[in-house]
Amino acid sequence: MPGESEPRWRRDVLPAVTAALRRFPFTVATAVVVLVVGLAVGGLWDATSDRSWYPNVAYGLPSFEKGRWWTLATGPLFCSTPIDYLPVLVAVVLLCGLAEARLGTRWTAAVTVAGQLGAVLLAALLLLALRHTAWTWAKDLAGTVDVGVSAGALCAGAVASAALASPWRQRLRLALAAYAGVSLLYVGGLDDLEHALAVAGGLVATHWLRVPGAARTSGRLSRREWRLLAVAGLVLIAAILLVVWLVPGSGPVGETRGLGGPGWQVLLSVALIALLVHGLRRGRRTAWRWTVLLCALNALLGLFVAVAYVIGKALDEQVTVTGAAVFVPTSVVWTAELVVLIAGREAFRARRPRGRAQVPGAEPAPAAAPASDGDPRTRAADLLVHRGGANLSWMTTWPDNSYFFPEGDDGSYIAYRAHAGVAVALGDPVGAPDDRGRTITRFAEMCDRAGLVPCLFSATARAAGTTDALGWRSVQVAEDTVIDLPDLEFRGKAWQDVRTALNRARKDGVEYRLGALAEQPRPVLSQVRGISEEWVGDMGLPEMGFTLGGVEEAMDPRMRVGLALEGDEHLHGVTSWMPVYGPDGVPQGWTLDMMRRRREGFRPVVEFMIASSCLALRDDGAHYLSLSGAPLARTGPAHAPTVLDRILDQLGAAMEPYYGFRSLHSFKAKFQPRYEPMFLLYRDEADLPRIGLALLRCYLPSATMRDLLKVPAHHG
Repeated sequence: MPGESEPRWRRDVLPAVTAALRRFPFTVATAVVVLVVGLAVGGLWDATSDRSWYPNVAYGLPSFEKGRWWTLATGPLFCSTPIDYLPVLVAVVLLCGLAEARLGTRWTAAVTVAGQLGAVLLAALLLLALRHTAWTWAKDLAGTVDVGVSAGALCAGAVASAALASPWRQRLRLALAAYAGVSLLYVGGLDDLEHALAVAGGLVATHWLRVPGAARTSGRLSRREWRLLAVAGLVLIAAILLVVWLVPGSGPVGETRGLGGPGWQVLLSVALIALLVHGLRRGRRTAWRWTVLLCALNALLGLFVAVAYVIGKALDEQVTVTGAAVFVPTSVVWTAELVVLIAGREAFRARRPRGRAQVPGAEPAPAAAPASDGDPRTRAADLLVHRGGANLSWMTTWPDNSYFFPEGDDGSYIAYRAHAGVAVALGDPVGAPDDRGRTITRFAEMCDRAGLVPCLFSATARAAGTTDALGWRSVQVAEDTVIDLPDLEFRGKAWQDVRTALNRARKDGVEYRLGALAEQPRPVLSQVRGISEEWVGDMGLPEMGFTLGGVEEAMDPRMRVGLALEGDEHLHGVTSWMPVYGPDGVPQGWTLDMMRRRREGFRPVVEFMIASSCLALRDDGAHYLSLSGAPLARTGPAHAPTVLDRILDQLGAAMEPYYGFRSLHSFKAKFQPRYEPMFLLYRDEADLPRIGLALLRCYLPSATMRDLLKVPAHHG
């Protein structure tokens, strides 16, 4: 076929480069110019700062005093040392690229150039005013020059943060402020001063500039944002410890060389902070108490030293604070962290659930039904029967689920499983359609209080509409395949395979039986288990769960199984069907769950069983059948594929040799279904790694690391 013999770079790389040039012209041009200049002058392998002509291209107070104003244009084209190229180019690509994607090319060029010029000139003015003081740091810095475009990139990132939704806006701003503050205080070079001014200027500018696409803010911090602030404070303290230990310098407060302490002490402190960060991130009260205690001790120590210093000066005594260059600013950060923890104390009320789970096998889960309500699984099943649900709602009655019943609401619930700090809700809420949106909101609030990450898996477009209003994200993970029954007729060329299966079954004496699996004769039940075990053994990986049931789930008397029998004893295949209840307590449809066939036997048995189920369940009053959605299988997103879409496609391809989800999805097309998208609904991209781990544990709770390593090995 055309294009198959083309080199990969022309087929894949060239279109990607062309798209990048079209979408990010300023970012690409800036990065390319810096690289080309670096190649031309040899700056990629030799330090530019060692060249004799370096003072003629570098900006700074000495250059401006000698009339070298052209350095404002030449300085951004260079980097001082070869190692500087990496952070500068990363800053340009990430921060200017973000700005160009959010603000557009003109805005990005304007804020980058203005930020670069403003930071360089303001730094020179400050040093001009301070160089005749007794401040050694300012006097030393006033005689230095610098190169690089990183200040402009940082300013562009700070301005672009205004166009990000919460919590990414706060995350980016905290990261930029932390980097600029730590590098200025503890490294203290001219570039660090320029970076701090660029970040500060960019953040201030967002308050009086009409930034395109600026996200609205409520002005109040949510629980999640309070936790983010507290975590950021501890991360900042850990960064200070590591920077002083690894790259000491001479900052505005003084010399930091030799003040980092022994390495084991630094690593132990960072490990302790990491434990506290983990607890604060999840809103744990215990972590909050320990952090408050640690902050209070450091703040009191700083206060004591400050009072002793003031008293000593008042008495004309010689007072020296050992390690003041590190101790003083770090004490300020500890005090600020204490203020944040006290002000946001309500965000840290989550406690680790105690006692046994409400349903055997489920992980302990907070905020579920009280014991006085009886077995929550029974309560959930009763609500589902009387209030109705979506096509996958019957799965919420399976073992291993925990349940969230909103307080004061007896008509709805959400079933979920908790793994890796994530509450994975199974499908849509169950209950009256008008109550489901409110139930999702309350579920998210419960997870927020409990320090869990909320998400909904295999949810419908209706649920996605609710989470869109909450500012969540969504990605399609599967497609439900629905067959409408009232006007179904197996006529026409498209149904040829189905008609062939039905005719072949009549010829070979294979009959269809619909009923409850638990009521089948023992020989038939034994064959069902044998065929299922044979199917599981052929996969190479453990049997999946969560949204994929098996024989035990099919034993529920309210489910139906379709059997393909030859005579009364020989079983060729089995399908199980879950009821989809309407608000009247009567199944309005059925959803396919288990589908097993004998390895050797009646070949078109699956087509025969599904077609026979359509006819039998239609005669029983059903309006439709859902063939369900195979995980990681779909016809493709309606929009241009995102990075996440591509990752899911690759994962689906890796799983295909083991579970055949894509082949199954293609097979279902024989029944001319209509497709309904199924989504993963989540708060933001930062939650995705934990959600991925939680889903893995939901689907493969018994899989070992050796099992999981088979997937990429086989796919590669």
